[in-house]
Amino acid sequence: MRTAHFFFPFPIAAMLFAGLLAGCAPQNIPPKAMEQSSSAVIAEQEMSPDHIIVKPADLQWVDAPPSLPAGAKLAVLEGDPGKPGPFTMRIMVPTSYRVPPHYHPADEHVTVVSGSFSLGMGESFDEKALTELPVGGFAMMRTGTRHFAWSNNGGVIQLHGIGPWGLTYVNPQDDPRNK
Repeated sequence: MRTAHFFFPFPIAAMLFAGLLAGCAPQNIPPKAMEQSSSAVIAEQEMSPDHIIVKPADLQWVDAPPSLPAGAKLAVLEGDPGKPGPFTMRIMVPTSYRVPPHYHPADEHVTVVSGSFSLGMGESFDEKALTELPVGGFAMMRTGTRHFAWSNNGGVIQLHGIGPWGLTYVNPQDDPRNK
């Protein structure tokens, strides 16, 4: 099985982030792409050593890494999903977006920000097993939980967890990088 890691490295301004762990606070510089992923842009935000404030209008959406099916966009809000430590990102998916059964190397926390998003548990995609989450809906899958996703009308989810983040498809033929 192939594991995808999202790497979004970026330089840290020593004066601004002195004393912080590397990767804990993003800045306004686009990170470089690594391991076949598209570059993600950290949202423009107000920052200090003890807080980050992100306005929705300041999100800078880029194509999601090729480990996700085509059509998704991504914006990193804090942290670096490719490095150890906490991260938060938003993923925008189009209408009829489907993510085949997969799992992650750490707990996954998902909140629906707009639209709707459905999740199902198991090793094969089953529309009858989907649970639709409306705006404000929340789900948490423990490390290694096999699950799949669907968005009928498109939407935005906020995903947070502990990096390094990755995605492994249950069936390697479902991995978009193998097509």
